[in-house]
Amino acid sequence: MGLWSSRKPDDEADSGDAGSSHEPRPTDPDERTGLLPPGAGHRLDPDDPAVTPYNLLSVRSLRWISIILLAISSLWWILLLISIFVTPPAMHSRGSGFFGFAYTTLATGSLVVLLLFYVTPSRSERYSWIILCILLLVDTIIILSVPRIRAEEGWVGIVSVIGATLVSAWAVLCDRVVEYGKVEEEERLTGRRETRRSLKEWLSVFAVTITLIAFIALTVLFTGNLIIRARDLSLTPPGTRYFVDSQKYQVHIYCLGDATDSHGEKAPTVLLEGGEDPVEYGLEGWARDAFGNKTIDRYCYWDRPGMGFSENAPSPLSAGMAVDALSEALSKADETGPWVLVSHGVGGIYSRIFASRHTTEVKSLLLIDTLPESQLERIGSAGRGFVLWLRGILSPLGIDRLMGAIFRGRSRNDRVIGRSAYRNPKQIKAKLQENLVATTLTRNEAVSARAILPRDIPIVVVSAGKAVKADKRWDDGQRELTELTDSLVAWDVVDHSPHEVWNDPHGRALLEKRVGELVHRK
Repeated sequence: MGLWSSRKPDDEADSGDAGSSHEPRPTDPDERTGLLPPGAGHRLDPDDPAVTPYNLLSVRSLRWISIILLAISSLWWILLLISIFVTPPAMHSRGSGFFGFAYTTLATGSLVVLLLFYVTPSRSERYSWIILCILLLVDTIIILSVPRIRAEEGWVGIVSVIGATLVSAWAVLCDRVVEYGKVEEEERLTGRRETRRSLKEWLSVFAVTITLIAFIALTVLFTGNLIIRARDLSLTPPGTRYFVDSQKYQVHIYCLGDATDSHGEKAPTVLLEGGEDPVEYGLEGWARDAFGNKTIDRYCYWDRPGMGFSENAPSPLSAGMAVDALSEALSKADETGPWVLVSHGVGGIYSRIFASRHTTEVKSLLLIDTLPESQLERIGSAGRGFVLWLRGILSPLGIDRLMGAIFRGRSRNDRVIGRSAYRNPKQIKAKLQENLVATTLTRNEAVSARAILPRDIPIVVVSAGKAVKADKRWDDGQRELTELTDSLVAWDVVDHSPHEVWNDPHGRALLEKRVGELVHRK
């Protein structure tokens, strides 16, 4: 209903006719008067539902815009969640992609909080939004100013962090506008500014403040992790990175030694394939010792996508797809073998597929406690996949990395290629990709590789004594590997050795002996 005016016309007021009575004349209602009941000089109670900032078109408009922004942010969040498992066209990030997902989650959550507590603005809420906006602006500056982070995040990560920053700034604007609107409507409809708050309003203020403090704490962790990430990415790889798969991402290759022997002939090159950890963490150290002892003349290694110094590949990524990336990188590096393939753990699957696709270049294989394709469910189980996914989602917080750097003295090497590399978001993403297709695409590729692999290629199988004795199924799997070809040179079980056989003195010496035999085998 409209607001009725009791004011007399000017000509009648001047006439001084106090006894005359006139009917009140209605005025046209507008957005400020639409909720007022009729009555001359009527003042509403502060608790009346009509006393609300929603009376103002500006407040209602900002709320609808916020709802539209929430819908857009939610759709972007869903798209980024899907891209962890299957990368949509043109949306590949050369990094893990978990940071972009984290910032989008923060932006979506911020919009939900803004809408839930839209009409209860407070000073604590406004200051919290401002602090959050400043922190996100700092994160945006770090991502844009560090070339390697900018390259890994790509346009997807950059849009996500800028979007989160703009959402927090938008929340500051909305809070301020609603505050002004609330005061204005209270003064207009009740005659004064209301300073009291109901219990419900106090609970709302408390809830939004606690939630925003939690958002601020999360963002502080994001910032600290970004600083550590910038520090880690300044570590220079010893070899060269090569773009593969139509320039989508880079993989790292390193070679040491002369390509020809003392007679000027092309010498076999040992090609290392790491297992569950980066090849630089242990296996490459053993190869370097063998090179220093003149047991081998030359060796190369690469980091699989997401491992060590290599960038992440689009999803899905099977072992065969990774091997294609290796082949392309070796071609760009002008490395053609002949190869003696040395692999560890799950790396044995990759080496066998590589051997089946380069039969004329591969001279022999040394399998160090490697995984048979019949047991790929060890890395492809649904439970392991969920744990990896959860670790990836939480990885932008970087709590373990921050604690390791502050209290345990972990260095860049530890986090990129060392004992803490398993916490690296890129490696977590690589393990998740490996898990998702282990029992489907990768298993099919491994079975095909077994059928294609020439039966006359010499192989050596070295097994960890602890695993063989403790797990009958693992023992059967190692026996299965000895039947890959008809040219088994040896099957050695190193008593009391761990999965990383080179960490056992006897195992280390045995591995060097066997690789020397394969390299110099005629």
